[in-house]
Amino acid sequence: MTTRPPLTMAFVMDPVTQVDIAADTTFVFMLEAQARGHRVLYVDPAALFVDDGRVGARVTPVTLRREQGNHVDLGESREILFDDEVDVAFQRKDPPVDAAYIATTQMLGVCEKTLVLNDPNSVLAFNEKIFALHFPDLMPRTSISSSIAHLRAFMKRLGGEMIVKPLDGKGGEGIFHLVEGEKNIASILEQMTHFESRPVMAQEYLPAIRQGDKRILLLEGEFLGAVLRVPAGEEVRANLHVGGRAEKAELTEKDKEIISHVGPVLKEHGLFFVGIDVIGDKLTEINVTSPTGVQEINAHDSVCLEASVIEAVEARVALVRAEAGVA
Repeated sequence: MTTRPPLTMAFVMDPVTQVDIAADTTFVFMLEAQARGHRVLYVDPAALFVDDGRVGARVTPVTLRREQGNHVDLGESREILFDDEVDVAFQRKDPPVDAAYIATTQMLGVCEKTLVLNDPNSVLAFNEKIFALHFPDLMPRTSISSSIAHLRAFMKRLGGEMIVKPLDGKGGEGIFHLVEGEKNIASILEQMTHFESRPVMAQEYLPAIRQGDKRILLLEGEFLGAVLRVPAGEEVRANLHVGGRAEKAELTEKDKEIISHVGPVLKEHGLFFVGIDVIGDKLTEINVTSPTGVQEINAHDSVCLEASVIEAVEARVALVRAEAGVA
């Protein structure tokens, strides 16, 4: 139980009644907040509104428990204004970052008193795939283009093999491993680029994926925890949603170097809770929307990462209030 005054925390997220309580990171954030005496509200992104420059929503108080099939009780919903009643709002809606996601995030950016995590302006500014390009020396060779000729020329320069993925994908969706000589390359690139109307990311294939894709969680730019996601069988994707298995991860010196470069930039831009992906010794993605992995790390390392996260939120609110002269 926290010794600080209780806060009201709103979670803008996918349906709370449908979360996987054994794997969902948002669920354990909410559970930890509740255990510390904070008021927890569920917010459907579609329930947000802005009236005369003030952000509000129809919110539902929730009571949570780790009980499969009976994990949440819903209270009585009502409309509130965030700056009047909400101390912290978590934007935890899963990608894709489509028009609805962008509108939701932009609306949350209008809040003046409510602390929104992650910072909405930075979430919109840094696409999860493109953000990593700010650290080219840490990445595998990468190209972004909608031109099929350009992408095929890039694959040739790589030696005839590459990974291609959509810029707005999630959970390993839409990722292809292309090898020169296969008959469907042109068709795959046509579909992925929507016939050269939408850019995609192409990256050097990293054989180290067979040993796993390391998800490293950062809290305020500092290392929080890590898990290794190992692809199943001949699958090229290590995402847990597509059959990858979670294993205990240890940080290498290269991992620490990547964190030392990326962490300060995340903190500078108000990106409070972030997941970076590392294959071998290469940074491949920086996940700023609703990164996951907390429950898997907890299980392998016998820790409780959500406690560190909510404690950091409490400290951030206390600091803001102290600077504003508010008790």
